Amino acid sequence: MLDAVFWLALVKVLAVNLILSGDNAVVIAMAARSLQGSQRRQAIIWGAAGAVALRLVFAAIISFLLEIPFLQVAGGLLLIWIAWKLVHDEPEEEGEEKIEAGQSAWQAIRIIIVADAVMSLDNVIALVGAARIGGEVSWLLMGIGLATTIPLVVFGAALLTSLLDRFPILIYAGAALLIYIAVEMFFADDVLHHYLEPLMSIEWMIGLGAALIFTAIAWLWKRRSESTA
Repeated sequence: MLDAVFWLALVKVLAVNLILSGDNAVVIAMAARSLQGSQRRQAIIWGAAGAVALRLVFAAIISFLLEIPFLQVAGGLLLIWIAWKLVHDEPEEEGEEKIEAGQSAWQAIRIIIVADAVMSLDNVIALVGAARIGGEVSWLLMGIGLATTIPLVVFGAALLTSLLDRFPILIYAGAALLIYIAVEMFFADDVLHHYLEPLMSIEWMIGLGAALIFTAIAWLWKRRSESTA
């Protein structure tokens, strides 16, 4: 049973990482676009490594803060906002101009780390939520999640963009997963747990129901927005 819980949590961690790493991959590609050859490889690898190191620090801080009453509720609400943003954020036509291209490897590394630090809070909160087993953060799962970030952001920019463009349902699946994790965080909060304990046996059903309802509303809202545009 514990093995099954671990593997399920691992699938959640990898899925969250896959869905949320696209923007970070694009940041790296844009920052290193002016470099060539070994300089580009050096900027990409060290920039990604520095960004992951910062995520590890963020993860440690957030894991500690989530032990404070009601902060898991706040984290869950933030995940709902992230899910909505994931589905409804439109790509900006001039987005490329907002990411400066580095003129040297070290300049590109600095740009990558700073930009990724600004963008990574949502990724880290989602990863911390996904990596929880029995209400406690599994640092093994967090480590796997952070380690897989490097190949995803280094090699995955084109692949992730292509996949999400070709299969938009993946975006909705990722948003639904974030909603499910948000429900888990509500149940794990020290204060809410007391009131939600009678529903613990059907927590997974509530999580699935919330994910389905959110996905339906998000899809209908997007269709309505597109039809009135």
